[in-house]
Amino acid sequence: INTVMCYKNLLDIIYYIMKKQDPRARKTIGSVGRKIHHRIVQVINEDGENLGNMHRADVIRMLDERGLKLVPLRENADPPVYRLMSGKQIHQEQLKLREKQKAKSGPTQIKELTFSSDIAQHDLETKVKQIQQWIEKRHHVRLTVRKGSASVEKMEGLLEEIVQSMPDLATFVTKPKAIKDGKAAMGILRHLSEKELNEYKKQLKQKEQESKGPRQEARDVVNPENTQTKVLHR
Repeated sequence: INTVMCYKNLLDIIYYIMKKQDPRARKTIGSVGRKIHHRIVQVINEDGENLGNMHRADVIRMLDERGLKLVPLRENADPPVYRLMSGKQIHQEQLKLREKQKAKSGPTQIKELTFSSDIAQHDLETKVKQIQQWIEKRHHVRLTVRKGSASVEKMEGLLEEIVQSMPDLATFVTKPKAIKDGKAAMGILRHLSEKELNEYKKQLKQKEQESKGPRQEARDVVNPENTQTKVLHR
């Protein structure tokens, strides 16, 4: 268990275990419910602290009292090692695991979209929906904006606005830049990493807390339109 506990997080532990066990070892994270087949098990709590060896009856009682679930880490160890986790923690670790498995499954697909800077608003919104679907599938998306009647700055700004319309989903791999002697602008989008998504949520929460201050509330009462937001500007 000393070797296991040196890892920084549960995901590292699981990958370590998967490497040491046979190819048929579990590749998902899930609760065993109340079915603990061994009388004595080693338990790690939801904060990563080693609680030592415990009787399964005591473990079940702890699950009931704290509303937690039991996740196997090393079922073949003596005694087997389990971790207490909340449903939210299990879900987060499942997402991490799927993300790593996808990253190792093969090269990232790159989708492409090309449109004019003079594109109509309705057509642009349709393309944004398509971009979102690709990004949700973890594809990279190469966007090319043809010049039309717009300047290079406006073409690059249009690409920036597309990303800003999905701040909890996408960011740039390659920032917008002029190509073809200024006749077009190109940028490549990718899905946010887990770290970037958490940082965005943190910033969003901070903004929400700041907006609840007395001054902001007073302004909202005077002008309710201040609370409205636009998803995409042209």
